[in-house]
Amino acid sequence: MNSHFSKLSLSLAGAMLLAGGSVASAKNPMVGGAAMYPTKDIVDNAVNSKDHTTLVAAVEAAGLVDTLKGAGPFTVFAPTNAAFAKLPAGTVDTLVKPENKAALTNILTYHVVPGRLTAAEIEKQAKAGKGMAHLTTVQGEMLMVSKENGGWYLTDAKGGKSKITIPNVMQSNGVIHVIDTVLMP
Repeated sequence: MNSHFSKLSLSLAGAMLLAGGSVASAKNPMVGGAAMYPTKDIVDNAVNSKDHTTLVAAVEAAGLVDTLKGAGPFTVFAPTNAAFAKLPAGTVDTLVKPENKAALTNILTYHVVPGRLTAAEIEKQAKAGKGMAHLTTVQGEMLMVSKENGGWYLTDAKGGKSKITIPNVMQSNGVIHVIDTVLMP
């Protein structure tokens, strides 16, 4: 799974990234009480967010740190600690065990789309798709993105929905969109 992720990310290094809104000269938003710097990579920014400690621990347990520090570009839909807390009790503790590394990697790579898409680009894709953008994840399955009640929502393979709460957090190797629910392949 990790080699597939690395190979796919390298082959799509010139692709576009996903974010929400116009970012031409916008300053990055604060995430988890920390400044996010467009000159730092995804991992170096995420470790400073107090709202993403569970995600960072999961990325470490899955052995994806080096990949997400790589050139990318990547679009990462980053679940908050509160998003992970919505999972059934014990799920996270079970997933981070070494024997469950493949399952954890499967879930985490489902939150990553190769390339750098902005919210404006998502909106453009959604308009072309009659209101729905279809994004192929690094994991291999699709995520659907649509606008509902004034916000952008992801629909996962199981029909679960996650709202993009903070879009367009630009990184040196991609973009992060903070989401409120863990996506499931």
